[in-house]
Amino acid sequence: MEERDHRVIGKEQDLFTFSELVGPGLPLWTPKGTIFRNELDKFIWEMREARGYEKVTIPHITKKELYVTSGHWEKFAEDLFKITSREGREYAMKPMNCPHHTQIFDRKPHSYREMPQRYAETTMVYRDEQSGELGGLTRVLSITQDDAHVFCRTTQVREEFLKIWDIIDTFYKKFGFTLRVRLSFRDPATPEKYIGTPAIWDTAEGELRSLAEERGADTFEGPGEAALYGPKLDFMAKNSAGREWQVATIQLDMNIPERFDLTCINEQGQKERIVMIHAAIAGSLERCAAILLEHFDGALPLWLSPVQVAVLPVGEAHNAYAQSIVSTLKGRGVRVQMLADDSLGKRIREAKTGKIPCTIVVGDKEVADQTVTVENNRNGDKQTVSLNEFVEPMLERIRERANI
Repeated sequence: MEERDHRVIGKEQDLFTFSELVGPGLPLWTPKGTIFRNELDKFIWEMREARGYEKVTIPHITKKELYVTSGHWEKFAEDLFKITSREGREYAMKPMNCPHHTQIFDRKPHSYREMPQRYAETTMVYRDEQSGELGGLTRVLSITQDDAHVFCRTTQVREEFLKIWDIIDTFYKKFGFTLRVRLSFRDPATPEKYIGTPAIWDTAEGELRSLAEERGADTFEGPGEAALYGPKLDFMAKNSAGREWQVATIQLDMNIPERFDLTCINEQGQKERIVMIHAAIAGSLERCAAILLEHFDGALPLWLSPVQVAVLPVGEAHNAYAQSIVSTLKGRGVRVQMLADDSLGKRIREAKTGKIPCTIVVGDKEVADQTVTVENNRNGDKQTVSLNEFVEPMLERIRERANI
């Protein structure tokens, strides 16, 4: 077990738990852990929204026929959680979102002027992994994907890929990761693992190789790592513990549009076959959370921390002023917690072992001067300033999502 174990950190910071009654591989997120997840997702959505994505929502189950059409039932039937209704109809818990999203696109004809259509949704998918393969947040049965699908013309593929690549670079550079890119292509020795014709695959793989060369990426090939329906770019990040993880992915799919007969109306008024791009930035919020907890050894950046400031009154006489500080910080949108029980020394240790970024200690002098004494638990800096002098720079660091 690595010294930095996200399972240990998650328990110490009360971020997530597992229950025997719920089952292995099904994490339960606490209020603090949910803040952590939501902040990651919010960051990704802001970048997507700026690039023209729209949110969609789909159910968590589907009739068997959807996955028969997509090809997933034939290839992955053993990995699906299946449900039979009381009327005998066979359903499955969704292991991916793309087939559902095709049906949103296909609800009406689309003119070339409306292309691309960009759909995004953060939602859980479910895969029947073997119990021996489950581990913490890195291998689970319920996977939260920050999923997106772009339906576009072939002439738009390059621009859309590069937009997604920009988001991935921005997201992972925020945490100090350097990325390698795996060209995840089919294994020619096992053509039965994939859907679509060799010609379509040759075209798609050539397009991805060209894109990676244009980007000047540090690449390596991964034969056999392609998805069922197309090749992909898998982004690999090494955390500070030295372990390399697959994180984001972008997939070029020319096969699912064929199977669902997805088209747009071109300039000549004719139906034109479109292509589909699958993209996940965090990949899985569970795995991303685990990677970041171990990367930072639990000391998350200020903007990601479930509790950003701990307020510690020295004694009971200082509680009223401390509470006024808490109220002011909450009013400014800061996540703050007052620690008033136990000795001051124990409370300071609690704030530091809980990896809370900032600690405010309030005693006689602070009450008299209407100031706060602040310690930055990331770098050890300590200062006594007015509350406003503390809040404004901190809010700016949060807005910038500074990596401190």
